[in-house]
Amino acid sequence: MFFDSGCTNAGNTKVKHTKMCHFSNTYQGDALMSQQSLGKYRWTICGLLFFATTVNYLDRQVLSLLAPDLSKEFGWTNSDYANITAVFQFVYAIAMLFAGRIVDKIGTKKAFLWAISIWSVGAIMHAFAVPMGTGLAGIFSSLGIAAIPVSIAGFMISRAVLAFGEAGNFPAAIKATAEYFPKNERSLATGIFNSGANIGAILAPLTVPWIAETWGWQTAFVAIGAVGFIWMIFWSIFYEKPEQQKRLSASELAYINSGEVPAADNTAPGTPEKKISWITLLSYRQTWAFIIGKFMTDGVWWFFLFWLPKYLQAQYQMQKTDIVIPLAVLYSMTMVGSIGGGWFPSYFMKRGDSPYNGRMKAMLVIALFPLVVLLAQPLGYLGPWIPVLLIGIGTSAHQAWSANLFTTVSDMFPKKSVASIVGIGGMAGGLGGVLVSKAGGWLFDYYGGLGQIQTGYTIMFSFCALAYLIAWSLMKTLVPTHKEITDL
Repeated sequence: MFFDSGCTNAGNTKVKHTKMCHFSNTYQGDALMSQQSLGKYRWTICGLLFFATTVNYLDRQVLSLLAPDLSKEFGWTNSDYANITAVFQFVYAIAMLFAGRIVDKIGTKKAFLWAISIWSVGAIMHAFAVPMGTGLAGIFSSLGIAAIPVSIAGFMISRAVLAFGEAGNFPAAIKATAEYFPKNERSLATGIFNSGANIGAILAPLTVPWIAETWGWQTAFVAIGAVGFIWMIFWSIFYEKPEQQKRLSASELAYINSGEVPAADNTAPGTPEKKISWITLLSYRQTWAFIIGKFMTDGVWWFFLFWLPKYLQAQYQMQKTDIVIPLAVLYSMTMVGSIGGGWFPSYFMKRGDSPYNGRMKAMLVIALFPLVVLLAQPLGYLGPWIPVLLIGIGTSAHQAWSANLFTTVSDMFPKKSVASIVGIGGMAGGLGGVLVSKAGGWLFDYYGGLGQIQTGYTIMFSFCALAYLIAWSLMKTLVPTHKEITDL
């Protein structure tokens, strides 16, 4: 039995050989027991991040689902709606820059509580957009300033507050993932919690139109916005830093910290971390690779999130609850991309690639899938389900891309700088989203005026299809191979 185990060593006696193999079998048994005794509390944290992201996207999507009706009620043009969404994206972009810094400074637990409380208030404020807009118009009139239409002003204020709070979600979630997961599990954990965006996007069309139809659009904003306050209770109870988490076993903590490369200024526990300037972070090509990846692709996701209900109305005359099933199916498809995309890089890592190189190979394959969106308009004459399914493949690919893009940061940077880098990239993504939204609004008004609104959507869908390959090429040019930052 011992000789068959591969422990044979020429010249050794049978006794020595038996002892050696006994030691080997004992070691393997201890390793197996270690794996079996390894805790799973880190996945509880992942679950909390998943639900936070679900609430984040529920609150974010209410306006887009009500936009067709609100546009009729208040007489908004496509450019008016684009301006409202652009305010969200612009404030989100700027706030992301500071959100990452704030998360790094005050810690993940406090930062998340502040973020979700602010965005929940902002979500509820939408219900009072008209009174707020009226008050703002009165102030502007007294100053002799031409006022923005009441409804537009009120929704802009609400979107700004919502964006300011929601900007904290992803920097805090990515930092929590870096704190609670080893590198080989981070993209999977990110994919799981990021799939909360898909669940939020699925739940929103299943609930918001029905609530608005039954109790009015104001109630939809209040009811959905209040959910965030419930989440805060669970976060307060179950989250602490891993080193302070009593529910975390010593073996799981050791597993979480496995494979970490210590930074140059590694300090003793409890010592305040040295502040890293934005200029320092921007001096790294790795930072710019993440910035470009976010700038080129975030606007695609936001475009679909904010404009799909209006697209289905404009091109297929689908109203109110008609859009529920198509959107629910579309965002259900994105679940596959989010979780599958998080798993995909492990295929390459098991074959010897570093986490970063494995991720980049996976992202190249993922970047090919959005190309099917190019067929959405040419085949759209067959009915709405063709573009819905093709766009569903594209949005699924985005979520797979996003899970890996976020994780490239923790692959290359020390934990203490992760939220700041994510914040910088988030700002770039938000600014990209502003440009995409404004371009879309202008195109739809221009071609809509010519009676050819489908041409506007063809142009936008073409950009959405090609953005990922362009982004990957630029990222690969900046960072051809894995290079970890150890001098921060």
